Amino acid sequence: MSLSDPRQFLLDLYGSAVAAVSAEKCLPPHLPAPPAKGRTLVIGAGKGAAAMAKVVEDYWQGELSGLVVTRYGHGADCRRIEVVEAAHPVPDEAGRQAAARMLDMVQGLTEHDLVLCLISGGGSALLALPAPGITLEQKQAINKALLKSGATISEMNCVRKHLSAIKGGRLGLACAPAQVVTLLISDVPGDDPGIIASGPTLPDPTTCADALAIMRKYGLDVPDNVRRHLESGAGETPKPGDARFASDRYQVIANAQDALEAAAARARAAGITPYILSDDIEGEARDVGQVHAAIARQIARRNQPMAKPCVLLSGGETTVTVRGQGRGGRNAEFLLSLAVALDGCPGVYALACDTDGIDGSEDNAGAICTPDALARAVSQNLQARALLENNDGYGFFQALGDLVTTGPTRTNVNDFRAVLIL
Repeated sequence: MSLSDPRQFLLDLYGSAVAAVSAEKCLPPHLPAPPAKGRTLVIGAGKGAAAMAKVVEDYWQGELSGLVVTRYGHGADCRRIEVVEAAHPVPDEAGRQAAARMLDMVQGLTEHDLVLCLISGGGSALLALPAPGITLEQKQAINKALLKSGATISEMNCVRKHLSAIKGGRLGLACAPAQVVTLLISDVPGDDPGIIASGPTLPDPTTCADALAIMRKYGLDVPDNVRRHLESGAGETPKPGDARFASDRYQVIANAQDALEAAAARARAAGITPYILSDDIEGEARDVGQVHAAIARQIARRNQPMAKPCVLLSGGETTVTVRGQGRGGRNAEFLLSLAVALDGCPGVYALACDTDGIDGSEDNAGAICTPDALARAVSQNLQARALLENNDGYGFFQALGDLVTTGPTRTNVNDFRAVLIL
């Protein structure tokens, strides 16, 4: 890794971050012992679920069966655990059928059985089983509205839990009296296991009233039957302290901090001092971009609060309140905002990518921003500020040839950002 090529340096940091949170690296040390005389059933959901299932198959000693659901294109070659692919971020019929089958599959277990639940980011959309009286089409519409609203992942998943027949601990209750061991790759700021994939096997402290308040906050159009479902309490989830969860346990096996630490180690090996700003940054992507740009400018111009050369690393999950018609992705939005704020500041390079290899719903992981990005854009008659207002970060970086395309990484600890100041 050479600083004569800042782009490759940033790509290498990203590659190190993703490798550190892969199922192959992080899952084997946390596998439980097989049950003494019961069966082992594997269930799971998320963009990393198939890769996690493959690792379980490779390491497991003894009988094994089960079903996991992952995003289209994120599958793995499993022999004993069935892999179903479905839509993300807006659920589809394939996800609904997989969730229904999973709920049926865990019926009739005994206290001698073990359920190994493999959860990663994206599982909430992939386990799409609406509560009785709510249609899949209604859940799809609410999901789309939440995605455009600027709601945080915790807010979105609170709503999803209370409109579901499987999330918010309901899948865990269906497994009783079997022991449930849930292994999670966290894609949520703060790593709250009950928020990751809407916590299908974990008790839920949030309420129907919370879900209603979130939908009011963002002005969502709530169908009358959905409103009645929440106001009546029919959508209430099992709560912490419920004795039916007493024998269950969970472990977060990988998170954004792990990815950032791996990137920091790679930077130090190249002679560049890394600074991890935070692993759980939330907020509007364009606002976060402006703040990162301000810090980078201060370092570039004044060697404050730290001296260059250095690299700023951060993770978390930003949001985009969609007002334009462009092709987005929160990492592209962050980078375009950063580029506008930097205004060609010499010596500052940046990468922002989602660790799952998919920036929002696009085909790229994210993009790279160089000091000459705005100048190159002007030469192509691209107006950066106008494209930002149109939520068209994808279009900006595509035109410059600066998109980062990796394909599915089969893991997910959310956004990875690296700002290099030389």
